[in-house]
Amino acid sequence: MKRRLLPVAVAMTTVAALLLTACGSGDEKSGDNDRIAGAGQGAETPKESASAAGAAAADKPDGVDLSLPSDMDLVFDWDKSKNKNEAAAMDDAANYLRAIYRGVDKRTTKDAAVAAYSTGDGLHYAQVQINEWIKGGWTATGTLRHYDATTRSAPNDQSVEVAFCADSGKFYGKDIKTRKILTTKPSIEDFDYFKIVMVKFPTGKGPWQASKVFVETKAAKCR
Repeated sequence: MKRRLLPVAVAMTTVAALLLTACGSGDEKSGDNDRIAGAGQGAETPKESASAAGAAAADKPDGVDLSLPSDMDLVFDWDKSKNKNEAAAMDDAANYLRAIYRGVDKRTTKDAAVAAYSTGDGLHYAQVQINEWIKGGWTATGTLRHYDATTRSAPNDQSVEVAFCADSGKFYGKDIKTRKILTTKPSIEDFDYFKIVMVKFPTGKGPWQASKVFVETKAAKCR
């Protein structure tokens, strides 16, 4: 019997519009629409662009190891914003997702990459997702594609909303013990729409960090 993996994204019935506040850290309070729901849906994974995204993963941006196994391919197929801050936030939103899957591969929520690219609710979200994969006895394999990204900055440029689609149709779970790949049939469940609020590192140096994660599952607009 096939089994879908839990999505990297948190499932929410409705994705509320994000209010980008002038905050430089992830300790802002979450309203009802900001709460992170428990994971429990099919897995969906983004893919990286063959150019910049792949290069960033191969190197160690910010001195943090983001390497993934050769059979786990995150693709970010999007155009960078011409705005310097927004472009940097997009890079680190991608690194945040890499960090989550690195945690899945390493079977830990305490990898340095997770701490480097997340804070507040974003950190909690990453930990919940990694733990669900660990409890299920799965790792991931295949290609997860992210695309159609847009950005929106707060007035003081201290936070940036990075929104994008994700297609996990070719991204599967793999049983840790048996190494069996849990393939699934293509469906609307392969498509998610993400909104990640990235905030400026408190010191003004270092990476942008994911402070909130919102996901619309079964996103027809991404199909």
